[in-house]
Amino acid sequence: MFTAFKYLPLADAVAIAFVMPFIMLLLGKYVLHEDVGLRRLGACVVGFTGTLLVIQPSFATVGWNALWPVLVAVIFALFMLVTRKIAKETEPVSLQAVCGLLASLFMLPMLWFGDIAGFEGLNFDAPPSHTWWLLTATGVLGTIAHLLMTWSLRYAPTATLASMQYLEIPVAVFFGWLIFSELPNTLAAFGILLTISAGLYAVLRERKASETEERINPA
Repeated sequence: MFTAFKYLPLADAVAIAFVMPFIMLLLGKYVLHEDVGLRRLGACVVGFTGTLLVIQPSFATVGWNALWPVLVAVIFALFMLVTRKIAKETEPVSLQAVCGLLASLFMLPMLWFGDIAGFEGLNFDAPPSHTWWLLTATGVLGTIAHLLMTWSLRYAPTATLASMQYLEIPVAVFFGWLIFSELPNTLAAFGILLTISAGLYAVLRERKASETEERINPA
């Protein structure tokens, strides 16, 4: 995702990465055997169409680099699947600590090797002093966000959470405009609206299904 941000506006990169909920829904249905109805799958098809509308202008501008967020989506969907499997039996704080430790153990050898080999993007590059507070904020906010995500995976189906994540797109559009003065072009904006609409529809369907189940099987 960091690589994608080098080439794409914030909102476009996040919107393209939102092919992830579609992958999560399919994994939830066929791997975790969660109930995913035809209407939610239909909403995913519409949302995926919106994602393609965002990819198209980005691909025309930056080429294959526009597909970095798609790779992010595949990897993160698998990460969410694994987290969903173990979150019910592992405390969220412990799970987050282990993930952070393993990530550090994985990245440090890559940094060391990249620095020796001189690979661009893998070599050590000390950030300017005025950016340390931003890096600290990134670490703190990222830790809190992943901790909350782990808690949510402990109690909610993957399909529900996949739909809720669509709210990240308008937030990314807002901060992209506020901080970087970036706004999606007309086609990308239409694709983003289509994706958000499909996601919100899936959320409403999930809520209605839950209410129906509670009436049929009251606690």
